[in-house]
Amino acid sequence: METLNRIFKLDQAGTSVKREFVAALTTFVSLSYMLFVVPNILSASGMQKGTVFTALVIASAIGCFLMGLMANYPIALAPTLGSASFFAYTVCQSMKIPWQTALAAVLIASILFVLITVFKLREIVINAIPQDLKYAISSGIGIFIAFIGLQNGKIIVNSESSLVGLGSFHNPSMWIALFGLVITVILICLGVPGSIFIGMVLTAIFGIAIGQIALPQQIVSTPPSINASFGQALVHIKDVNSVQLWIVVITFLLVTFFDTAGTLIGMTQQAGLTDEDGNIPRIGRALAADSTGMIVSSIAGVSPLGTVVESSSGIAMGGRTGLTACFVGILFLISMFFSPLLQVIPTTVTAPALIIVGVYMAGNLAKIDWNKFEVALPSFLIVLGMPLTYSISDGLALGMIAYPITMLASKRGKDVSLAMYVLAIIFLIYLWIINI
Repeated sequence: METLNRIFKLDQAGTSVKREFVAALTTFVSLSYMLFVVPNILSASGMQKGTVFTALVIASAIGCFLMGLMANYPIALAPTLGSASFFAYTVCQSMKIPWQTALAAVLIASILFVLITVFKLREIVINAIPQDLKYAISSGIGIFIAFIGLQNGKIIVNSESSLVGLGSFHNPSMWIALFGLVITVILICLGVPGSIFIGMVLTAIFGIAIGQIALPQQIVSTPPSINASFGQALVHIKDVNSVQLWIVVITFLLVTFFDTAGTLIGMTQQAGLTDEDGNIPRIGRALAADSTGMIVSSIAGVSPLGTVVESSSGIAMGGRTGLTACFVGILFLISMFFSPLLQVIPTTVTAPALIIVGVYMAGNLAKIDWNKFEVALPSFLIVLGMPLTYSISDGLALGMIAYPITMLASKRGKDVSLAMYVLAIIFLIYLWIINI
């Protein structure tokens, strides 16, 4: 106990080993749905669910240990749904880029993230993009994720006359998704900890009860091998050799960087870890842990790690130090032996989780200054562009290109940073290349 107290400064933080463990258990239960949602998402890229599951568990555990030991924050790391969706649906499906090359792009983005942190360029990068556009990026990704969830649950389907339409109530998959959505919403409204995970379990049981989901042959097994994905990022790093792929790298960097920065700000404020001026102590260490975790995830074979908002549930239970994050890492390692449960958690079961996470992320829409048209238009193009183009990077490009134009037209061109003009040109080239 004394050793843990010395490493994590438990007494100074006014906490205990027991409280940190309870906080970690709460955080893990809250984010455990990712163990099943992320493999389902990444399977759309051609990756094997079992391989992704093991890679996710290992990378997340290492990421949590890094955050706990380097920054001493009660914040967990795991693949975020936004980056996983961009990886699978935009990069691999829409752009037809092999998942091995996509992992190489993640590796390069994570190395750039490390360099930005080491050379303390994060302030320049953060300040380059206006706050309104940052909110729009987060909201747009949330709506895109929710749209994917509605599709996976067969609630929204293809329509020849109107592109999309409401699914058929004769489809049992739709009933499973609707059941899960309703039950999870009720649990969240009641304030039940781990509502998304519990809702997923109840949805799977419902699917089994109506004969649409088969029971697993076993519960515990040896973890699936990651040989198929391990090290592929290193092998294929030479394939990142086009403007299109470098746009992918930049987008991965932007999405993960701003998602991490925003989550860190929110979580540290909730835990009362900021100083009198609202600054985050050890922010450099936290970003270093996150960027190093991204490197680990790309080499292991899973989409980028990021700080997860579900950490707020553990903080609410009293988690105040990195011991909470380390305990979460241990729980991730234990979960490695439950991969057979993947077969009873199909996309129809995880669909409600995507929809609800989308609702949470869309909350940033309220923070955009809609009264200023020169800001509202590019923000709107980002938010609407992501789901309608079925591409995070395409939606991002539309807003990034529009912003300098609207600002110049409003005679506010001097308020636009040089970096934003450069980004606009890069994204313009990107749109031209993908449409040749």
